[in-house]
Amino acid sequence: MNNSNTTKETLLKKIKNKTAIVAVIGLGYVGLPLAVEKAKAGYKTIGFDIQDKRVNMVNEGKNYIGDVVDEELDDLVKKGLLSATTDYSIVKEADFIAICVPTPLDEYKQPDISYVKNSTIEISKHLKKGAIVVLESTTYPGTTEELLLPILEQGSGLKCGQDFYLAFSPERVDPGNLIYKTKNTPKVVGGVGKDATEIAAAMYRNILQGEVFEVSSPKVAEMEKLLENTYRNINIGLANEMAIICNKMGINVWEVIEAAKTKPYGFQAFYPGPGLGGHCIPLDPYYLSWKAREYDYHTQLIETSGIINDSMPQYVVERSSKILNKFKKALNGSKILILGVAYKQDIDDYRESPAIKVIENFEKEGSIVDYYDPYVDEYKYKGKTKKGIKGLTKEALKNADLVVITTSHTKVDYEFVQANSIYIFDTKNAMKNVENRNNIELL
Repeated sequence: MNNSNTTKETLLKKIKNKTAIVAVIGLGYVGLPLAVEKAKAGYKTIGFDIQDKRVNMVNEGKNYIGDVVDEELDDLVKKGLLSATTDYSIVKEADFIAICVPTPLDEYKQPDISYVKNSTIEISKHLKKGAIVVLESTTYPGTTEELLLPILEQGSGLKCGQDFYLAFSPERVDPGNLIYKTKNTPKVVGGVGKDATEIAAAMYRNILQGEVFEVSSPKVAEMEKLLENTYRNINIGLANEMAIICNKMGINVWEVIEAAKTKPYGFQAFYPGPGLGGHCIPLDPYYLSWKAREYDYHTQLIETSGIINDSMPQYVVERSSKILNKFKKALNGSKILILGVAYKQDIDDYRESPAIKVIENFEKEGSIVDYYDPYVDEYKYKGKTKKGIKGLTKEALKNADLVVITTSHTKVDYEFVQANSIYIFDTKNAMKNVENRNNIELL
């Protein structure tokens, strides 16, 4: 048996008998749930994050991510299965290293992979022989082999596929989803070589209930993740354009979609709204467009849907202006109450939330804007903090010239909202079950 086979078999044995030590780099919406699942499966798991606050909270058994069960986190910490640190040297102990750091866009909507690059450089300084590194952060096709591989080899002095292994397995996290969590969501794995794929898949099969689907390379896994979210981006763009057309024609787009849903094949419902939010759907298509230009290809359909979706916050303000005109009021000086700043219902995550851009656009027009969100007391945007009102009272509703619903939280009493508001612009069809609709306009 050659050395590479021995290295592989040793690692597989550690994974099977759960003596492998796991490191998770980045303890956010992806990393912390993953670290918890690995620890629950019986692996000693060490989380790394640059934020002292997160590290301290984990070590105290305190949860800060909605998809993690508070009691489970506390129990794992007390049992010594889960801990956290700000020291990268923990990598030298790890047999399995998962990178779960942010991959945002810069101000020009180009990929910012600095978090991935910097994490990989630090990992390379401490990477031991016989370990596997798995990137989970969403990125453009080629990142694992073109960026991570040379950094890891140069920094560690080890050879990929012989001394260590490298793979890509895209995160699939849907905050607030009551059915699919990290534990039971199918996982795609593509390694640099068959051995890396086999090792990574073995680990995920040991900790997850969902199917582990192996693909031929990291590029395939990287591309399939972009396809998932680009598919949603484009179809939401179509729904938003349908909403604009239907409004011009005096047709209820929500009723149109409900009717189309009755077709049992060939149609999947997507819904319009004030824009796209979250860390995936608004951003991932730009990774693909950026990479495609390297191959002298212009992604017309993808970019067109992006233009439509990006224009929706301004469209909401323009529609609001027309509503206010009915009451002989201008945007300038009007009191606007926004209901919901989280990017989707019943969560506290406001990353890339279109509601925040709606607020910004109203304020640019001189409107006086308050917001209420039962999950988000305050948010930070462009270096400034905006605080929401503490409660959704009769006075708050009656004092607003226009109430604009931008997130359909189920904690909100929409009958109460209807009864106490002058007028409501509902961009999410949140008030679909409210019978009295004389002061409601839909997107």
